[in-house]
This record gives sequence, C-alpha cells and structure tokens, in this order.
Amino acid sequence: MSYLDLQFDKDSIFLVTGGAGFIGSNLCEAILAMGYKVRCLDNLSTGKKENIEAFISNPNFIFIEGDIRDYDVCLAACNGVDYVLHQAAWGSVPRSIAMPLVYEEINIKGTLNMMEAARVSKVKKFVYASSSSVYGDEPNLPKVEDRIGKVLSPYALTKKTNEEYGRLYYELYGLETVGLRYFNVFGRRQDPNGVYAAVIPKFIKQLLNDEQPIIHGDGKQSRDFTYIDNVIEANLKACLSPQEASGEVFNIAYGGREYLIDIYNVLCKYLNKNIQPIFGPTRAGDIKHSNADISKARKLLNYNPKYNFDAGIKASIEWYKKNL
Repeated sequence: MSYLDLQFDKDSIFLVTGGAGFIGSNLCEAILAMGYKVRCLDNLSTGKKENIEAFISNPNFIFIEGDIRDYDVCLAACNGVDYVLHQAAWGSVPRSIAMPLVYEEINIKGTLNMMEAARVSKVKKFVYASSSSVYGDEPNLPKVEDRIGKVLSPYALTKKTNEEYGRLYYELYGLETVGLRYFNVFGRRQDPNGVYAAVIPKFIKQLLNDEQPIIHGDGKQSRDFTYIDNVIEANLKACLSPQEASGEVFNIAYGGREYLIDIYNVLCKYLNKNIQPIFGPTRAGDIKHSNADISKARKLLNYNPKYNFDAGIKASIEWYKKNL
C-alpha cells in the first residue's frame, strides 16, 4: 500500500517542523497531495524558501517563520494540530563537533520545547527524527534498536537525548511519541552545497560540473542509504501506529548496505563520467559501517519501503539534472 492511500480524518492538521528543509518539504508535499492541511514551521537557518514556494498558494498550507528555540512559537504552531512531524534540527557530525553549544540549543532544547508544546496542545502523535548516529561505536551489524554503543559526536548525543525525552514524555505524560532513526536519507531537494553537504548530492553536483570529489577515508565505509519516499512512508505510518509503538524508536532504512566507493562508481556510470576521486583523511566522529535491521518498524509501523538504493539513486539523478 502506498502512503498516498493512508486514511486520516478529513480535517486532520499536520505540523511539520523544519518544513522548508530537505525531508520536511517532501513531507509537506506528500501530505498536501493527500488532501490534508499542513503547517510548516521553519526559521530558514538551513531550510530554504524555494523548497516550499510551490505550496505557498495552496489553501491547505500555512508557513510559519519561527524558531523552535522559542517555546511560545512552538506553542502557537501546535495549537489545534493533530500530528507533529518534528524534523527541525541541525544535521552534520563534523559541524556538531565544531559547534556543540548550538547543537544543544537547537536539537535538544528545541525538541523539548516542541514535545512540551505538543503535550499541552493534546497532539495525537508526536513523530520525531532521530538518527543512526546514536549507534556510535557499537560494532555489530545489522543495527538493532536496543543495542547501542558510545556516541561519537555532539550531534549523536543530541539525538540520543531526544529519544530519552521521547520515552519519558510517553511514560510520564502520555504524549504518544514515535522516534525514527533515519539511516543516510537522500533524494530530491537535498542540498548539494556547502562544506557540510551530504555525500550523494555533493558527488552528483561535482560530477555534473566535471569536478573531482573528495572521499573521506578509504571509501570502504558502508551505509544503509535510504531514499526519501521510504522516509515519508515511515512518518505517515507512524502517525497511525498502534499505542504499542509509542515511546519507542525505530530504524528507518531500506535494510541494504552500500560501500561509499561503490556508490561513487555507480554515480560515474549513470552520469557517464570518468573522474578519479581524491581520497582525504577520515572525518572525526564518523561511523565506519551502518546497516539497519528494519523488522521492528515492519511489525509495529507496518513500514514496507518500496525504494531500494538503485531505484532511489536513479530518481535522484534525474531530479538533480533538471534542478541544478
């Protein structure tokens, strides 16, 4: 079943925080396509107005320019809302190592503001973005939700803290929270620019411009790259999940494993480029290998990802060719 076939009450209102960002704007688009109302809250620090320009004239869409670090903004945004999809955060492991205080403010305090506002506003479900980075130095593959190691970056610590607050807000206050541990999400609207850009859009842009990309490390690190449509499905199904899923966290991935050097070679093949990469030093805080066990999400969220890596990468390349 496609997520477009999911049924919510016809007057349902969704709040997407970070709604002008990569994942958030795709969520806004999907919910609007289903015919429901969307509020988008974003301070545009990493989100972009152009990501939501196509929705501004839609009568079911409201854009609120505001910051999750301001509790009053969070409270106003949650008023009358049925479902919160909390995507607002600063990503990037290396940037968090350089700026730990900012990450504490945005990712921890901001998320706590949103949970409290959702609790006071009696929101039905609070679905929030966590990250595979919480697994830290836990060496076993595939990654299973209840087996995590020592976190390796401030970013990972913020996400681990969010998960603990999610558990507490359900156990203490009855707010039905669902945490989604994203594994290397990629796809349309992911920003290819800047020193902290994600690897797939960055590689695509550099190859299209005949530039030599830098691979950090030996290229033999592996990731469970997850196409954006799988993440949309997970968020929407989490809104309809049974109470048994509340207070829990779930791996959201395809369940595959791709090596970075292989991904680079696939991109060269599909883009018809023959450019040798530059191998740079390994980045601090990076996890060497990542691969998800998604059986818990399959069971409790009815999560059934449709897009494997190859289908996702082809769709992404077509989007970037048209939009870069």
